[in-house]
Amino acid sequence: MKQLHLSDKHLYFNRELSWLDFNGRVFEEAADPQAPPLERLKFLAITGSNLDEFFMVRVGGLKLLIQSNSQSTDITGATPAKQLMAINERAHAFCTRQYQCLLESIEPALTAAGLRRLRPQDLPESDRSHLQGLFERDILPLLSPIAIANGAAFPPLRNLSMNVAVRLAPHPEIPRSMRYAVVPMPQLLSRVIFLPELRPDELRYVLWEDVVKLFAEQLFPGANIAECVAFRITRNGDLTVEDDAAEELLDDMKRVLKARRTSDCIRLEIENCASKKLLRALQQELTLDDDSCFLLPGPPGIAAFMALTDLSGFEELCRKPWKPRQAAGADLRKGIFKAISRKDILLVHPYESFEPVQRLVEEAAADPDVLAIKITLYRTSKNSPILAALCQAAQNGKNVTALVELKARFDEERNIIGARELQDAGVQVLHGIRGFKTHSKICLIVRRDSDGIRRYMHFSTGNYNEITARIYSDVSYFTCAPEYGQDASAFFNAITGYSTLRQFHKLDMAPVGIRTRLLDMINGEISRHQAGQKSLIMIKVNSLSDKDMIDALYRASKAGVRVMLNVRGICCLRPGVPGLSENISVVSIVDRFLEHARILYFHRGGKPQVFISSADWMTRNLDRRVELLVPIADDDARKRLISMLEIYCSTQQHKGRVLNADGSWKCHVSNPTAKTPSTQDAFCAEAQEDEQLLEQNRRTVFEPVVPPPRKKRKKG
Repeated sequence: MKQLHLSDKHLYFNRELSWLDFNGRVFEEAADPQAPPLERLKFLAITGSNLDEFFMVRVGGLKLLIQSNSQSTDITGATPAKQLMAINERAHAFCTRQYQCLLESIEPALTAAGLRRLRPQDLPESDRSHLQGLFERDILPLLSPIAIANGAAFPPLRNLSMNVAVRLAPHPEIPRSMRYAVVPMPQLLSRVIFLPELRPDELRYVLWEDVVKLFAEQLFPGANIAECVAFRITRNGDLTVEDDAAEELLDDMKRVLKARRTSDCIRLEIENCASKKLLRALQQELTLDDDSCFLLPGPPGIAAFMALTDLSGFEELCRKPWKPRQAAGADLRKGIFKAISRKDILLVHPYESFEPVQRLVEEAAADPDVLAIKITLYRTSKNSPILAALCQAAQNGKNVTALVELKARFDEERNIIGARELQDAGVQVLHGIRGFKTHSKICLIVRRDSDGIRRYMHFSTGNYNEITARIYSDVSYFTCAPEYGQDASAFFNAITGYSTLRQFHKLDMAPVGIRTRLLDMINGEISRHQAGQKSLIMIKVNSLSDKDMIDALYRASKAGVRVMLNVRGICCLRPGVPGLSENISVVSIVDRFLEHARILYFHRGGKPQVFISSADWMTRNLDRRVELLVPIADDDARKRLISMLEIYCSTQQHKGRVLNADGSWKCHVSNPTAKTPSTQDAFCAEAQEDEQLLEQNRRTVFEPVVPPPRKKRKKG
């Protein structure tokens, strides 16, 4: 057998191509003919949104490297130029599959079910008349056609905005003149325009750009229109900030947001009916090569179809919505602090409600015994109830500190607004840490209890966002254990002040400790296996791309340690290689909820240790972000997470895709005709059983009704 060395580039997968594989697994949900059509459309829209961000960030970053003549290589030895070439080939093929799925499968299914998109050529005269009136009354005043003159600057079209390119026929006096114009679509309006009802069982709609194309002659009176084509551009979003001075960070973020509006164009999506003349004119103006132009057989911006996935009256075309259940182990009738002081609480969202997390902050805001609240905020919702509770707490005189990470990509503007609201309410706000992005999820509450000052903690793998908590699978852990409280205080002292981080009792923190702890845990399993003890590693993360961590798992596998991985997205580790990774299995789950939790298990010779973490196994998370690794102390919580990991890491599960040594992903189907529940469906069923058991227990707890004391009669 050939001796394998960890310096061999073929032992790893490219990060960017691995991500495209992940988006392909999302696409499989859209391509599933057994799924409800609007559920399929939702997943198709997600693949579009995912690809938008991928181009803005990853492709944008590669193009910047190419412009700087960088010859740096990735984990596989590929240069930026070579990576971009492979990405473009994959991306073009993927777009073809997207539109085949939309036009040949999903839309016919929706049409049959009564939801129909009409093209301009399909419109009856009554609808044309209706749309003409709508165009003249509501649309025309919003449009501003922009002529493209030779030598003039191309209009500053917004990133990901819809536009219509117009080629005008040559002027009679200048026969060979080519005249072009661009009509930008208003961003604040939905692209979907619903048509008058003709049948009670049918809902018909058209797209904005089709209406503009239909009546474009009204925008150019006296001119003859040769062609109208919808297009969309993507700009580079891989822009960083210089945060050498903390007080300048806010201004830096504002500059980044402004720069994104006019950054280099890196992708053109355009209808494939565009003439070569029009296409070349746009390419020249946008400085794009052929590989960066995507000719589409349908409407550009496939993510926009997400607007149709929650239409009233078409619920039968969607999956039945999941209502999170109250956790069986979290009886909050006497308040969240009483519940935590009785026992550590573990919640798994969205199977269990996010309400206890929200209640923790809301009760803390109103509780006169609460002295201080400290929290890290990465991505919050619009009109966040947690932000509102923090503001209320500050107004109630409590010491409230919030680290609001302004560098949360594409949420910068919302976080800036939220930080201002908190500041105005009297919250002590920090805009992050110089040189690092704060990605940890922690809330610390200091309370005066009857027996003294006590610290209550919430640790999570997900954000303080009640909206995403309904669709992301995450873990929450509540505790008031003193050692965790000491560590939580040390953590906040380190990130809010200039204190040197002292040794934690329980927690580990990136960038100073998580990598070392994880390597120690892996090496510990290797040593125990070599000593003849049982060994096992189970890891659930979103991404695995850090070479040191991959190599540590390779060494564990070579030593004989069983390694079971559940990796949602990027996985640069190559499993199943004889003599190297034959003891490693990799599973990825793509289902109705976005897998987001990071859960880690190490057997430790029969004394298992389980962690939750905010950190993925990527270099950026371990070295350039502030993250937390939290051990689970409660026995019941630990057993539950182990049980979940065994299911997550199993290669025999519906909706689980298994990674092969050649880079392909295989979906396990034990019996194609059987309706095997997916892992997420099984967790939903378990949550329902817990809810029923909780309700039953409530009904069987007898609480006597004691009459009030009788009033004494007054003596007359």
